[in-house]
Amino acid sequence: MSMRLLLAAVCAFCIVPSAHAAVYTRVNTGASQISFTYNQMGSRMYGTFGKFEATLDFDTDNLAKARTTLHIDLGSIDAGSDDANTELVKPAWFDTKKFPLAVFESSRFTQVSEHRYQIAGQLTLKGITREVDVPVELKPDNAIGIFDGELVLKRDEFGLGAGEWADSVVSKDINIKFRVVAPQQ
Repeated sequence: MSMRLLLAAVCAFCIVPSAHAAVYTRVNTGASQISFTYNQMGSRMYGTFGKFEATLDFDTDNLAKARTTLHIDLGSIDAGSDDANTELVKPAWFDTKKFPLAVFESSRFTQVSEHRYQIAGQLTLKGITREVDVPVELKPDNAIGIFDGELVLKRDEFGLGAGEWADSVVSKDINIKFRVVAPQQ
């Protein structure tokens, strides 16, 4: 093999494009979902939030600049019954007249393993802000990013369920699950 042929082969190999970063900057809220589960008097209950807005600036090769925000319309709660929905917007729970939104703002993304991230940020609910860490799995699917995550919300930390609801009728832990769908850019 001549030296020129060897150099040409090496150069050709070096310019073969490598895998590129995946970038997600738009959220499809119509395909996304926020749900929650909890126990009430020994029974497992399920609910959703129907209205929310999310922003995302996520580049798999530049986590230092990754950011996300989530604004949840607490009045859009559907806990499975009209009675529950009516109760949850009252002052003992979300007090939606005074605090209509729950807000999450990220401060740091950390990669845990391939397609798994830990997102640190601030969650503000009912006027109380707490630092939270949210594990998220990115499931790339045909140029669509599906971000699945889960957070256990300690309702006492946010003053949720005061008065007659402060006892153990409703579990202290509320499991929040979300699926955010974003096309790859």
